[in-house]
Amino acid sequence: MTTLSNATLGSLRPDVLRPAYDRSAVTPGIVHLGVGAFHRAHQAVFADDALGRGESGWGIVAASLRSPDTRDALAPQDGLYSLALRDGEREEVRVIGSIGSILVAPEAPARLVDALADPRVKLVTLTVTEKGYLMDLAAGTLLADHPDIRHDLANPAAPRSAIGFLVEAIARRHAAGVAPFTIVSCDNLPSNGATLSAALSAFAEARDPALARFIAESVACPSSMVDRIVPATTDADRAAIAARLGVTDAWPVVGEPYFQWVIEDRFSAERPRYEESGVEFVADVRPFEHMKLRLLNGSHTVIAAAGRLAGFETVARAFSEPTVRRLVDAYWRDVIPTIETGEAAATAYTGRLKARYANSALAHRTAQIATDASLKVPQRLLAPLREQLAAGSPAKALTFAVALWIRSCGGIDDAGRPFDVTDPALAEWTGRPDQSTASPEAVVDAFLGFARVFGSELPVRPGFRPSLIEAYAAIRAKGVLAAVDETLAA
Repeated sequence: MTTLSNATLGSLRPDVLRPAYDRSAVTPGIVHLGVGAFHRAHQAVFADDALGRGESGWGIVAASLRSPDTRDALAPQDGLYSLALRDGEREEVRVIGSIGSILVAPEAPARLVDALADPRVKLVTLTVTEKGYLMDLAAGTLLADHPDIRHDLANPAAPRSAIGFLVEAIARRHAAGVAPFTIVSCDNLPSNGATLSAALSAFAEARDPALARFIAESVACPSSMVDRIVPATTDADRAAIAARLGVTDAWPVVGEPYFQWVIEDRFSAERPRYEESGVEFVADVRPFEHMKLRLLNGSHTVIAAAGRLAGFETVARAFSEPTVRRLVDAYWRDVIPTIETGEAAATAYTGRLKARYANSALAHRTAQIATDASLKVPQRLLAPLREQLAAGSPAKALTFAVALWIRSCGGIDDAGRPFDVTDPALAEWTGRPDQSTASPEAVVDAFLGFARVFGSELPVRPGFRPSLIEAYAAIRAKGVLAAVDETLAA
C-alpha cells in the first residue's frame, strides 16, 4: 500500500471522510502542547471542523515536549492521520488535516518559542497530564525545586517545561507589543484554568514580578472539561484502519463517538466558532468538570486498579464482570451525594457511562488508565472521600477504592503474576513498602505517609485508618473479586 499523504487523499476509499478544504491555504492560529492520541481525537478534530467551515486561520502547530514519535510517524504523511470512531459493530473513519506541523521541543526549543510568539497564534491548548503543570496540586503551589523549573529559570530562551515555554512566549509577545493568546488547559484537573494560571504566575514571579502581574491581569486561562474515551492504538488497529483507508497510516487514533468539550467563555483574543461543532461555552465549568472528574475519571481509576489485580486487560472486559459492576455502582453511590449538579443529573450521567464502558469495540486498556495514578487519586478518590467522611458517611466503597489502588501499586495481580506500574511519582517515593512482606498495617501506614497523595488531614481522621487496613487486608488475602463481595455486602 501507499502511505497516507496530501498526494494520496484522492485515492482513499469512498466511505472515508477527508478534508474538504485547501490545506495549503491554512495558516497557524493554534499551538498545542502535548500532541498525543487524545489531542488528535479531540481538539484537533474541532479545529478540522473549523477549517472545513472556511475558518482558515486556525491551523495547528503541535508540539511534543518529550518524544519525537508522533512527529516521526506523521511528518511523512504531511501531518495527516485517521480517526476511527467505534461503537459496537459501527465504525466511522475520518482523515484529519488540521495539524500543519509537529515540533519536538527538546530538539529545537527556540522553534517552539517562536511558534508561540507568532502574532497569528491566538489560542494555545494543552494536554500535558497532571504532572506537566509542575504543581503540588494538594497545596496549589509550584514545585520550585523541580529540575525543569530550575532549568527554565536559568535558561529562559531554551525551556523544557510547558510552563517555561508559555511564560517565555508571553514575555516576548508582551515586549513586542503583541496581544496575549488564550491558554486552554484540557487536562483532568479541578479548575484546570486556575491551576494553570497559578503555575504561570508563580513561575513568572521568580523571573520578573512585573511579568507575573501582566499574566495575572491580561492572559486568559479559561477552565475546560474534555471527555472522549481514546484507547492506545494497537497494531491490529493500524491494520484494520489501513484496510478501510486503502493506504497505510503510521499512527491512526481510535475513539468513541461520544464527546464533550465545555469551555469557560473567557478569552484574551478571538477564537474558532467551535460551538458550531457542539462545544459548549459556559460561565462556569466547575459543575461539568466536577461531575466528570468524580464519576467518570474516578470510576476509571477504580476499574483500572480492579482490572489489573483481577487480570482484566480492558475496561469493557472488567465492566462485563458482575462483581466489578457492583463495585462501580457502590463507588457511584458513595460519590453521587458530593456532585454539585444533584442526584438526578449525576444518576443520568452514570447511566450513559455504563453504556460507554460496555463498548467492546474500544480496547481501552486498564494499564493505560492506571498510568500516573498517584497524581490522579487525590482529586478522583480522596477529595470526595474527605467530603463524605466529614458528612458522617462511612464511605465504605470509596475507602475500598483507595485500598484497591494501594494494592495495585504492588505490581502483582491476584494470581501472583507481575505487571508494570507506570507511575514516576510513586517510583520516586522513598517510603514505598514491599507489599509481599510488610503487614497490612505497615503497608497502609506507609502509604498514609505518602504526603503528596494523602496530605496531612486524612491520615489522622478518626476511623479512616482502621477501615483502610480492613479493606486492604481483605483484598490482599482474598483477591479483589472476593473482597468486593465480602466487604461491600457487609
